[in-house]
Amino acid sequence: MFRSRIQAALLCGVALGIIADAAHVARAQQALPEVTVDAPSPIARRRPIKPKPIAPPVRRSARAPAVVIPQTLPPAPVAETQPGTLPIVTDQFATVTVVTSDEIRRSAASTLGDLLNNKPGITGSSFAPGASSRPIIRGLDSNRVGIAENGIGSGGASDLGEDHFVPIDPLATSQVEVVRGPATLRYGSQSIGGVVSATNNRIPEVSPCAVTAPFRTFGQFAASNTPLPCVTFESRGSIDTVNNGRDGGVLLDAGTSNFALHADGYARKTDDYRIPKNPYVFDPARPFTGKQLNSATQSEGGSVGGSYLFTGGFIGAAVSQTNSLYRIPGSEGETSGTRIDAKQTKLTTKGEYRPDAAAVEAVRFWAGATDYKHNELGRADPLDFSTDGVRQTFTNREQEGRVEVQFAPLNVRFAALTTAIGVQAGHQELNAPGDTPGEQFNGLFDRNRNSRVAGYIFNEFKFSDSTKAQIAGRIETVSLHGSTPDFPADFLPDGIDRPNVARNLSFTPKSASAGLIQDLGWDLVASLTGQYVERAPKPAELFSRGPHDATSTFDIGNPNLKIESAQSIEAGLRRAKGPLRFELTGYYTRFNGFIFRNLTGVNCDETFASCGNPAGELNQAVYSQRNAIFRGGEFQFQYDVLPVWAGVFGVEGQYDIVRATFTDGANVPRIPPQRLGGGVYYRDSGWLARVSLLHAFAQNNIGGIETATPGYNRLKAEISFTQKLKPSGFGISEFTVGVIGDNLLNDDIRNHVSFTKDEVLLPGIGVRAFANVKF
Repeated sequence: MFRSRIQAALLCGVALGIIADAAHVARAQQALPEVTVDAPSPIARRRPIKPKPIAPPVRRSARAPAVVIPQTLPPAPVAETQPGTLPIVTDQFATVTVVTSDEIRRSAASTLGDLLNNKPGITGSSFAPGASSRPIIRGLDSNRVGIAENGIGSGGASDLGEDHFVPIDPLATSQVEVVRGPATLRYGSQSIGGVVSATNNRIPEVSPCAVTAPFRTFGQFAASNTPLPCVTFESRGSIDTVNNGRDGGVLLDAGTSNFALHADGYARKTDDYRIPKNPYVFDPARPFTGKQLNSATQSEGGSVGGSYLFTGGFIGAAVSQTNSLYRIPGSEGETSGTRIDAKQTKLTTKGEYRPDAAAVEAVRFWAGATDYKHNELGRADPLDFSTDGVRQTFTNREQEGRVEVQFAPLNVRFAALTTAIGVQAGHQELNAPGDTPGEQFNGLFDRNRNSRVAGYIFNEFKFSDSTKAQIAGRIETVSLHGSTPDFPADFLPDGIDRPNVARNLSFTPKSASAGLIQDLGWDLVASLTGQYVERAPKPAELFSRGPHDATSTFDIGNPNLKIESAQSIEAGLRRAKGPLRFELTGYYTRFNGFIFRNLTGVNCDETFASCGNPAGELNQAVYSQRNAIFRGGEFQFQYDVLPVWAGVFGVEGQYDIVRATFTDGANVPRIPPQRLGGGVYYRDSGWLARVSLLHAFAQNNIGGIETATPGYNRLKAEISFTQKLKPSGFGISEFTVGVIGDNLLNDDIRNHVSFTKDEVLLPGIGVRAFANVKF
């Protein structure tokens, strides 16, 4: 009944929108701002400035007078997407999900997983809500989803354990782009499922008060048109009732003739969050206080960076620090007081140069070095507080660099060909020692290291203004060095001493893709892509040989794993202009040698010798390979139904589904359920009001020993007001204030992809008030 009502409401909304579309054609529409993305492709376009003295009038709404923009100076910058507008990207060869700065500010999310959790095709791991939640894309998790910040990997250890946080905070982020399909070849074979790219201004690319064109002008306009010196300041802050949360951040940008500087700092703190009922499915008699115990968080971070701006380019660097102390909810975490104390120091640099040359349009580079460490703290004896201390340590020292060259378009008769080539290299050293040095199975794995070098090429063919194609390829070499024992074939102790054996492994993954974009008229854009991607096994999949408390498993790596390959096809239809904006995508992927944790049904404790004990607290998990098939689809739309007051009233909706099975018909574990949602909104130049409901269906397609998860309803409402002001001296230039209510039905929300879903509920009803002020 509930499903039919939602479907009927959404269908009625779409039908109403189609009927009202005729009225929209008859009246003038304010053009929606363009969504600009940087992550998907190394082929970046810069719009030329036409040398006309006067531009034709720009038509605004029916009430606004025409505006004439002189072309002797660069045109006004492209505006950011209007608050509440669904951002649709139509110039890429596969689906790109964009979370704009405005949406990030309105969101209560403190992690990337929470920020993206309700987007079609994306969910978060939610191991420690509010602290540790990594994005999962189309059912593919940590080992197949890359995370980057300003073009460089995020570092950290979030891909090694679901309890590990991602060292990128939304408070210090300007935009997030989720890249799928062929564009992931730019980042590496480990991003076979997608790339989550976060950007900010920690390495400035323009002077903060430069008169900018709708393309990056770098130093030439910064030097000639900027009053010097120039300083901008921004503050961000909020409070939340569900967890007594409070957070705040400040950002400072300053510029001189050829220099730009940036500094930012943020902090957030929460108490244990409130939940509707006892979260323990299999222990309903456990005392309940109205809160998810042991879920408090605390984090802070900051960065200082700067760039030198010159005609045609820039070069800059930044150093950032991220600290996080958070608790791990669940029965084990609550009983032992488990918490993680993490610190990361990161140095990054990047630059771009656009020479005045006939053959080369741009040369770009990115480089970074990360020093990450976290201690997992808790009591060895839950009843003895004197045993509180470090139970496990993870360290990651990683360096990465990438250089790209984009060539000028070449006329090959049948098309204009633009080529970009790149080289990427990286080195990583990992260690996970436990609290009993000298024992063979102490910690998850011994110290190991890996290196990778890759080259890639993107070729884009422009057959006409309405037809484009892309062919891309990547080849890399991966070397891994570590150690692990030779386990018995049945993975049961046999009384034979099996010491660690050094392993030196190498792989050469090769990948290729092809895509087509076709304009169909009526502002519709269709795309079709196909790709073949190979992925080398990761260190944890090869060298694990110990307890992994996050997943309650005793992990056993397999040094005999082969390259995993995926053959994918994706088709999409999008519309970004006009009153009706939507995106429809379908995909099919076949994995050969899909690597996964195979739960053997054997129980273990802290050592391999304990495996086979029925009373063991850990499930034995052996990394194995099987062929698998993933298929699914995503749809989202937004329709401006009719003008109301000074703005527009509209309806919106979304749906996503992913079905994943092994080729023998068995279900792949931890796959998100299908979801259906919709709502209504009102927006104008200052106000945004929205009410939306997202329904997740029950997930009964389960694999291994996982349990089914009931569905839930997540009701949200928000209202915000933005005002731009004419500053007087160093005054306020813009401010936004708002209130957002989440889970207003106070429903029991369990995230099926979480390893702790039967012990941890997502937060209950909460209200967040926020303010963002720019000077």
